[in-house]
Amino acid sequence: MGEKIAEKDMVRLDELLADLGSQRGTLIPILQKSQEIFGYLPREVLVRISEKTGSPLSRIYGVVTFYSQFHLKPRGRNIVRSCQGTACHVRGAKGILSELKKELGLEGEEATTKDLGFTLETVACIGCCGLAPVIMVNDETHGRLVPDSVKGILDQYR
Repeated sequence: MGEKIAEKDMVRLDELLADLGSQRGTLIPILQKSQEIFGYLPREVLVRISEKTGSPLSRIYGVVTFYSQFHLKPRGRNIVRSCQGTACHVRGAKGILSELKKELGLEGEEATTKDLGFTLETVACIGCCGLAPVIMVNDETHGRLVPDSVKGILDQYR
């Protein structure tokens, strides 16, 4: 929460809101572009959007929490998606996920590394069941994994 928001980014937000803020039906595009600017949607940004658009903050939070594309916390430069679907589960996805957490130094419900290098997400299916177990790092798929292969894959993105 103690993240400092750059003034230049707030200026970009104000420019965006000057362009789209008064138009009806533009909340989602405003949120998408805001997230592009900041990398996520800090509370201060949502408050500014509310003030400039006249949309209640509760409505904005409702939209942000409904759509999985929006994020209220900083995310890592690399997004790791660990498939937990049936084929992956049967072929050892739990061990892959455990090794990912260990290698990234994530504990409990933590999802993003402290250096913002990685964010780990679990997904229901990546759609590569023939390669199970599978992870995606950004847009690249890595399949037929064993726990020992996790470190080498992550090292490619460090």
